[in-house]
Amino acid sequence: MKLYFCRLTLHDNVFFATREMGELFETGSYLHNWALSYAFFSDELILSPYGSCGNSAQTPVYLEDVNEHSLQSLNKAGVYLFPGKPVVWSYQINTFKAAQTAYYGKSQKFGEGSANKNYPTNIGRAKELAVGSVYHSFLLVKEGAKLPSFLERSSEHTWIRLGKWASKIKVETKEISNFRKRNGKFICYHPVNPIDLEPKINVLLYDRVVMCPCSLFGVAEMEGEYWEISTNSFLPHPVALPCHVGYGYGPSG
Repeated sequence: MKLYFCRLTLHDNVFFATREMGELFETGSYLHNWALSYAFFSDELILSPYGSCGNSAQTPVYLEDVNEHSLQSLNKAGVYLFPGKPVVWSYQINTFKAAQTAYYGKSQKFGEGSANKNYPTNIGRAKELAVGSVYHSFLLVKEGAKLPSFLERSSEHTWIRLGKWASKIKVETKEISNFRKRNGKFICYHPVNPIDLEPKINVLLYDRVVMCPCSLFGVAEMEGEYWEISTNSFLPHPVALPCHVGYGYGPSG
């Protein structure tokens, strides 16, 4: 098994609607690993649909094995990407004009008739992750699996597009050599996706991070096999990660 450390730096504001509260559309502080996986591996390990129409064009197909756009292709390729943990982050709130739609009825401000004329009824506010925010993630590659192309390049960084605005993010990767497999109780301070955990892993306690399409564990105490990563120049604190993970738990190794 090969393990890589990923440092993500936002060069654009990143927006996705984690919570919708009236006019405010708020972006959560964590980056979901399924969204990151599509950003990292689309058109290489995950085939993008061409010419989709009707219901199939708008229906998520994260784990269906029959669909070529499914994350199951990453299980077959032997790679797995953990969620992005916020290290340094801030927000920017932007106001935008929204199109009026028949299915959306906005509550009116107090007052009737002429009192509504100067009150815009078709605006929204997006709370976006700001430029300069930094995230950490980890990439597992099964022994013998073909490395993704961005890991084979001589350059130590690549670029991905993420979120509803297809925002530009710089990704720096470094291979980790000082890690070993352990067994027992451990605390994982890096976010994990519970749907991707091996069923044998016993989850004792967790801090839930609510977001779509499925909630994450921000911090979790677990029992089972895990990777113990020692401190190094780019990772100032030791990290424990569950060993057996895969999308929808389709084992990657």
